[in-house]
Formats: sequence, structure tokens, C-alpha cells
Amino acid sequence: MIAPSARAVFFATIITGSFLLFLVQPMVARLALPLVGGAPSVWNSAMLTYQTLLLGGYGYALWLSNKPVKRQAAIHITLLLLAVLTLPITLREWVPTRSGLEAVTIPLLLLVSIGPVFGLVSAQAPLMQRWYVADPEAGEPWWLYSISNFGSFAGLLAYPLLVEPLFSTHAQVWAWSIGFCGLIALVCLAAWTRRGVAAHVVATVADTAGEHAGEEQAGLVSRAQIALWLVLSAVPSGLMLSTTTHLTTDIVAMPLLWVIPLALYLLSFIVAFASRQTVARLVLCATPMLMLVGARVMMSSKQQASIFLLLLTLVLVFAICTALHSRLYSLRPHFSALTKFYFVMSLGGALGGAFTALVAPLVFSWTWEHPLLLLAAALLVPLPVLVDWPARLGIAQARARLHALGLAVIGLLLSVWLLAVANAGPSTGWAPGLELALMAAIVLIGLACLAWRTLFVTLLCGLVLAQGGVETIASLAHSDARRSYFGIYRIQDDPVTRSRAMMHGTTVHGVQSLDPAKRRTPLSYYGVNSGAGLVLAKTEAMFGAKARVGVVGLGGGTLACYARPGQVWTFFEIDPVVWDYSRDGTFTFLRDCTPDAKVIIGDARLELAKLPKATFDVLAVDAFSSDSIPLHLLTDEALGIYTNALAQNGVLLIHISNRFMRLEPAIAALARKRGLSALQLIDRPAKGSLTRASQWVVLARDPATFSTLRADKRWQPLMPPQGPAWTDDHASVLPYILWRQLILKP
Repeated sequence: MIAPSARAVFFATIITGSFLLFLVQPMVARLALPLVGGAPSVWNSAMLTYQTLLLGGYGYALWLSNKPVKRQAAIHITLLLLAVLTLPITLREWVPTRSGLEAVTIPLLLLVSIGPVFGLVSAQAPLMQRWYVADPEAGEPWWLYSISNFGSFAGLLAYPLLVEPLFSTHAQVWAWSIGFCGLIALVCLAAWTRRGVAAHVVATVADTAGEHAGEEQAGLVSRAQIALWLVLSAVPSGLMLSTTTHLTTDIVAMPLLWVIPLALYLLSFIVAFASRQTVARLVLCATPMLMLVGARVMMSSKQQASIFLLLLTLVLVFAICTALHSRLYSLRPHFSALTKFYFVMSLGGALGGAFTALVAPLVFSWTWEHPLLLLAAALLVPLPVLVDWPARLGIAQARARLHALGLAVIGLLLSVWLLAVANAGPSTGWAPGLELALMAAIVLIGLACLAWRTLFVTLLCGLVLAQGGVETIASLAHSDARRSYFGIYRIQDDPVTRSRAMMHGTTVHGVQSLDPAKRRTPLSYYGVNSGAGLVLAKTEAMFGAKARVGVVGLGGGTLACYARPGQVWTFFEIDPVVWDYSRDGTFTFLRDCTPDAKVIIGDARLELAKLPKATFDVLAVDAFSSDSIPLHLLTDEALGIYTNALAQNGVLLIHISNRFMRLEPAIAALARKRGLSALQLIDRPAKGSLTRASQWVVLARDPATFSTLRADKRWQPLMPPQGPAWTDDHASVLPYILWRQLILKP
């Protein structure tokens, strides 16, 4: 039996390495915010980079594990000590972040910034397990992989909940460096516990293990086995990333949402690789039913924010990941092939991530990768038969298959009925009850078909199509949907109001009337009674006929129709696809009202920093793509760039409408730090209007600048600041989240 002290050393080494590994991921993404922005696709690119580095680390562990343990230790510790020379972690800002090449430049930036330390730390889990089993009496090492994922889970949650709110990024990178040095000490201690181990003891263990035989006993694995490992690793990894995109696109975009799918993904490993499989078996039994119940969120694009749909999506993803990882665990080889197993798992994870982060945005105009990955999961998850009804009813196997086929046909017919009821709408009081009854019947039939995967998957597809799938296909066929690195856009025409809207996920980016007489009327958040409308309408009175106006965030180009002859307007837009909508006439605000306006494509913060001082008299910042805001646009450094671009008597407009965060005190803190005067206006238009409720803040160096605005009593002072001003070095959204709104009314 291995000494308890040695067991504790490996426990501490693995959990420390995994904690540091998943602490550094959001930390580096936070460091990169001012350079690359905060779109969901940026996080997906970061995750793909991390998965690639993880693959490299696992490949290094596989190569190293073929050497004697003492030599492994000497090489690994030497490389860890050399990696200290790259600390503390800093971004290599010489890497270009060129507009249009973000899918390449962002991974490259992260790769050269953290590649050496990340690769070495990622090798800890397989390498330490290899050293652990070098002792013939150590036993199986798989529980250590569960512990590794627990450390990763803790590191991931610790960052947004504790580290980011309490420490500046400067303190974070130094604390992480100290932790890395502590990890080196633990690795040295782990190597010391194996100082007396024979050179090739792992192979000896494999040769004498009575429960493993043949190829697996020799550490050899068939190609079919490797292919299955690969697929079982790729689907959960891709699904974890596609869930983030799907949630922000079709359900709800909220602060910190990116953490949840990844945390559930890690949690699934903890459950699946645990020594005691009780929880894994329970999840395994529940997964088929959850897939049938969760069919309504697999392919729906109604874009209706709902806490129920959010939770259902997250529970479904956790169950599927756990089920697939449990099957992967059941196929684990003898631990003589341990590092090969983990390398293939890592390769599968990287391939799944590449499909979602690189291939899908280029190939699909909507989040088709999500239902495709869910379909792949349905073909792979174990389907434990809960009730053997043919045996209980005394039905022979051949006849049971025919009965199941008949049930499947009935289930498909019920799916068609369910689709008809859903399309009819809630015209009658009994419609919701009928929908629920039909869905329950289909779910029961699906559970009765678990012994026949083809029938189960067919029924699941029918249920998916009935609950949003057909509607999504029809909607996308009759709408202009485009996808870029920064998001998914859909143009929706409403024949009732005769209007056209640009949707970016769940967020409206602009509305234009289709009535030729009204097509220049500003709508959505930019109506004539909004803060932006009031300021821009008075621009000529405040700054003269040749006022210079800058707008950060083009959207549909609505604000352009506040322009007056002689004014010079400049728009900043990060996504070329958004500009295309104005250039091709989908939205005509820009063409009709400011045909000579300059449009600068790129990150507005970086582009504004290049301009001469006092370039604008008015600068309107409206660049938030959803309720999950990019912090780098609201830091003290960002405000400094904005004010530097303004004339001495210029005004800065910031759009802070948000369902889940109260940004007013954050802006107040920035204004106080910069010595700026500030007013806010909340516009609440009548119900049914094509204008939307909005909240705008206007800031200026001199309060006398507001004299023209104060006549309108709706302009009010900002509430007092709460906490320090956000900076690039230290900022957290946690104090400003409206938790009640987030939980009860998404």
C-alpha cells in the first residue's frame, strides 16, 4: 500500500496544478480585453487556444512517460524552472490584432503570451498520475483525474467570484507566479517519493495485472478504441462551447454566463471519473429522459429570455457531458496506456473546440453546430433500459421490435400533432394543456424505445422539429441571417408594424420603418425623446453648424438621421458585417442621412486612440452587443481615450441600458475620478411604440455645457458612486449585477 504521505503529495500537486491552470485562463482573457474585446467568440477563441495548449501539454506528457521516472523528473523540473523566466505573465502586445483576422490573431496572441507555462502546467494531470502508478502498490490512478477536474472547477469559479473582485490584474499575475513556484516545489516532492522506483516499473505492473490481458495489458489499444475515445471527447467539448453561443444568441445574454457551461463541463469529469460511480449512474439513467424533455431548447430560435429555458439547457448539457464522459471512463485502458488515453482525450477536446470556434462560424449562418452536436450525443450516450417492458409482458424479442416500431410511429404522429398545436398558438385555453400532454406521451414512448437507439433518436428528432425546429428552419429560410466572428445577426421584418429590426442574438441593434415616409425616423433606443436624441438634436445649437460627431457602434445607423447639413459624422464599427447592412441598403439611415460619413472598421477604443486630440464635439458610445458588457469600454483608461478625442467643451454620450446590471454608479465613479460633470436621462416610451426604453448618460468637463439641456427636467444627476472606478487593472461586475432581475426575470 502506498504511504499516505505520498498519496497526499500527489493529491496536492495535481489539485494545485489544475487550480492554477483554470485560474490563468480567465485571467489572461481579462488581460486581453483592452486589445481584443469581450464578444462570446473571443472567449471561444481563447478556449480553443487553451485546448490546443492542453493538447501540447498532454503530448509532452506522453513523450516523457516513455522514459524512466528519474529522467522524467529531471527533464520536467528543469523545464518548469526555465518557465519561471517567462513570469510574471504579460501579453505580448507586438502580436498584431488586425481587424478581420481575429480568429487567427487572438489565438496567436494568447499562444505566445502563455504558451510555455500553460503547456507545462497542463501536463501535470497525466504526468503525476503516471508517476503515481510507478509504485506497484499505488492502485489505479483514475481518482486523481477526478481530483484534477475539481481543482480546475475551483480555479474557474474562484476567478470571477473572488480573485477578480478583490485583486488587480497586477496582483493576480504576481500571485499566480508565486503559486507556480509552489507547484514546482510540489513536483520536486512528488519526484522524491519515486526516487527508488525501477526504470520501467509501470510496464512490469501491466504485465502482472491479472484483470487486464492481451493488447491492453501491453499498453496497446486498437484504432477503433482510439477513434471512440476521440469522438466521446470531441462532442462534449464542442457542446460546451456551442452552448455558450446558443444561450447568448437564442435565450439570454447575461453577465458571467460564459463561466457556467465550462464549469458544468469540468463538473461532468469529476462525476464521471469518481471512484464511486453512484452519481454517474443516476445521471446516466436520467440523461435519455432529459434529452427528450430538453428537445424544446435544442433547436429553438424564438429568442425568448426564460430562466426555465436557461436552466433546462444547462442541466441538459451537464447530463450529456456526464453520460459521454462516463462512457469514456468505462472504456479506459490499463494505466500503462494512461498518458495515451489522456492525449487522445485532449485531441478530441481540441477537435471539438475547433469545430465550434473555427469551422461553425465560417460554415453556418446560425448556431447549427449546437443541434448537430446534440444529435451526435444522442447517437453516443448510453441508453440504459429503465423498464424491460417486453419481458414483463412476455413479448418475444422479435415481436418486441415490431411493437417498438409501432410506438415510434405513434410518437412521430403525436409530434406532428404537437407541431400543429404549437403553430395554432394559444387561441384556446386548453392548448397549453394539450401541448404538455402530447409532449409527455412522446417522452414516455421515447423511454419505451431505449433498447432500440435508432427509434429513440428518430423520436428525439421528431420532438426537436415539433418544438421549435421547424419554426427555426422556416424563419431562417425567410430572413437574412449572417454570422461573423463577433456574432450572429438576423434581419426581421414585422408586417404588422411595417418595420425592420436587426437582431444580434437577443439584443435589438436597430429598427427602421418600412414606410417610405417614416424611414428616416429614429426608433428603438434612439427616439427623439431618448438621451441620445435630445443631445444630438441640439448639437447645432451647442457647437455650431459644423459640429463634429463620432458614434461608437454603427448598428442599423439610426443616429445618422440626427445629422444636419454641414456637420461631419464618423462611425466606428468593429464588425464589417454590420456595415454591410448599411452598404447594401438593408438599412438606409446612413445612405439617406449621412452619405458622406466616414466609417472606421476596428475596435473603437484602439481606433480612437490613434486620432488627434479634440477630434469631436460629441462622441456617442453605443457599442454594447448585449446585456453582458465588455468591461474594457467602461474603464478609466477607456474614458481617458474618449475625453482625449473630445474638444474642451465637448460632450460624451454613453448608452447604459441593461436588464441585468445597474451601470449608473459605475459611470458615476468614473466621472468622479476624471472630474467630469454628468447627467442621465431615462426614457420610457408608451407601450406598443417602436421606440424602446433607454438610459443614456451625458458627461462633460464643464457643467456649463449642459445649459442647453437643463431646460428638459428629465435630465437628472447620477446617483452617488459605489466603489472605485473600473480600470484596466481592476474591475468587477459583481457589485453591479441586479441579482433579483437576473434570477427571476431574465
